[in-house]
Formats: sequence, C-alpha cells, structure tokens
Amino acid sequence: MANWLAIQQLLDSALPIGGFSHSFGLETMVQEGRLVTGSQLESYIQAMLRQSWATCDAMAIRAVYRDAAAGDWEQLWAVERLVHTQRLGMETRAGVEKMGKRLLKLAADIWPQMDWSDLSAALKEGKCLATHPLSHGFICWRLGATEQQAVESYCYTSIVMSVNSALRLMSMGQTEGQRLIARLTPLTAEAWAIAREIGPEDAYSNMPMAELAMMRHETLYSRLFMS
Repeated sequence: MANWLAIQQLLDSALPIGGFSHSFGLETMVQEGRLVTGSQLESYIQAMLRQSWATCDAMAIRAVYRDAAAGDWEQLWAVERLVHTQRLGMETRAGVEKMGKRLLKLAADIWPQMDWSDLSAALKEGKCLATHPLSHGFICWRLGATEQQAVESYCYTSIVMSVNSALRLMSMGQTEGQRLIARLTPLTAEAWAIAREIGPEDAYSNMPMAELAMMRHETLYSRLFMS
C-alpha cells in the first residue's frame, strides 16, 4: 500500500516538474483552429495515446523493467536515445528532458532513503538524458510498481497534462475537463495492451500532425507555453 500511495504522488498534476509550462504542440493546434471543441480534444488525446505514448514513450519504460534489473544499462540508454530522437520538435525534446531531470531530482529529495545513483550518475556522465518517460519508469521500478502500472500511470499523467493545457487554451470548464479525464482514463489499459506487444527497440510514433505542430510552436506570434 505504501508503494501504491507513493506512485499516486507521481500522478499529482501539481507535481513541480514543469509540466504546467509545456503544451507539446497543443497550443499551436488551438491557435490554428485545428482543436476547438472538447470532442476534438478527446480524439486528439486518444490518437496520442494509441500512436505515440503507448508505442514510443512507453518503450523507454518497458526497457527500464527489462534492462535495469539485468544491469544492462547501455542497452537501456540506447532505447532512451531511440525514443527521444523520434521527437522532431526542438522545444519538445528540450521539454521532455527538463521534466525528466526535475522528476529525478524531486524523487531523490522526497525519497532520500532510496538509491537513485544508477540513473543520476549516468546523467552526470552524459550516458543518458533522464527524459521524462525514462525517469518515470525508473522511479516506478524503484518503488516496486509493476511494469503495467508504470506504463498506465505515465499515460494517465500525459492525459492530465494535455487536459490541463487545454483548460488554459480552449473554452472549456473544469468540470468538462474532469469528465474528459474520466472518459480517457480507462484507455490507459488499452495503451498497455498495445505497448506490451512491442519490443523496446521497435518504438515508433505515428502522429505527424502533432509533430508538425510541435515544430511550428516556436514561430507562433504569442505563446503561453514553452513548447
């Protein structure tokens, strides 16, 4: 129970890792009129869940559970690079790196009794980037969560982050946002079903519209978000 509750702390939307500052292309699509309604937002998040978070980001998490226990760190770092280089937007890559580093530092601060040296030392030596999915997976692994819990919880945080960004960008109320999160949360199980059928080295993302929006974000006339 203690480990389960600790994982809930990772899912807090107020977790100070910088997620509040990043829309990861959502701001671009709202400004361009591609996302206007709640139903369009829901379809977008569903697509990201099935075609990016489950098939790409989750592979870094799966690699943690496969490689960290075996001590095969070089293979783990290689999967992280494979996943991360598929992010085409410069701002997006920077945002995912910043969030991951902050998450790792936060974990060391709130759970100092646990050993975070494998990941923190590799980051310091430049062997890995400690991106958000890798740090999330590593922390869940250290806390004793199952691989399924780690993947589903990452997808859940991605859903919540997207909805919270939309609340500041679109004509949407808090209650509608919570209803949307409630409808999308069960799809994290579907995301896990997709992810478990893919090997970490087969990571892929198939969201070209979102990637283009992430790249165009830096040229927007006005911006609320860093990415």
